[in-house]
Amino acid sequence: MSTAKGTALQLTPQAEIVTWPETHYVYIEKVGPFQDTAQQAWTELHKLVPVISEHNKITGYTSLYKVEPKIYRAGVSLSAEPKNLPAGLRYEKFQGGRYSRFVLTGPYSNLPEACGRVFQMVGEQKIQVRDDFFIENYANDPRTTPEAELITQILIPTA
Repeated sequence: MSTAKGTALQLTPQAEIVTWPETHYVYIEKVGPFQDTAQQAWTELHKLVPVISEHNKITGYTSLYKVEPKIYRAGVSLSAEPKNLPAGLRYEKFQGGRYSRFVLTGPYSNLPEACGRVFQMVGEQKIQVRDDFFIENYANDPRTTPEAELITQILIPTA
């Protein structure tokens, strides 16, 4: 795989240990290969964001996923427990916890390559992974941030 426009992958080489906070999380869940489900989940979620925002304060955009079985959640974090959610959305108070964080700078199209590299580094760095959701946190807004400056935190649940 190659990165967008032939540029080098801008990914931190070492994990930073962080604690992900407990989060009010509203999402759409899809099961199956991520290349089939991720974009579909985000497309559906983005259509509902204006309705979610009518009664709730969105504080971030985040995907949670498990590699086996292949579960993908496209979602938003909220400042409080949700009110008046549109049909088709699910809610959970995600417990968070200890994570190893890698940071990708650049377009979202680099995420498949970056995630592959992160999983390789997890093995090389002998990071003990616990059975929980992996996180992709989209730290800035793609509507106002140039593609080359997008920041995505890739978080690995760490024992």
